[in-house]
Amino acid sequence: MSAKKKWSAHVTETSDALDLKDEIFKGTPREVATSLKRSAEHSRRRKSSPFQSAMSMLTFYINRAGKNLPASRRKKLETAKDELRKAFGRQS
Repeated sequence: MSAKKKWSAHVTETSDALDLKDEIFKGTPREVATSLKRSAEHSRRRKSSPFQSAMSMLTFYINRAGKNLPASRRKKLETAKDELRKAFGRQS
């Protein structure tokens, strides 16, 4: 396992952002957004607002997956960002 993989796994496990369910990013965009929202609102480890924490974790996952994330899955996760904005009432 490379140092980068170990680093991102460490961040995911010990981050102060959220306590996440296993395989949270595998569902539909709405399921991902709902789960992130629930986790962000109930987490005692986050340092910023629930919306910022949830969006940061989603963005972190997308960025860390990089080239290994299939285009179809990336599109679903980008759609999850829109669903997350809706869930928090932050649509523009």
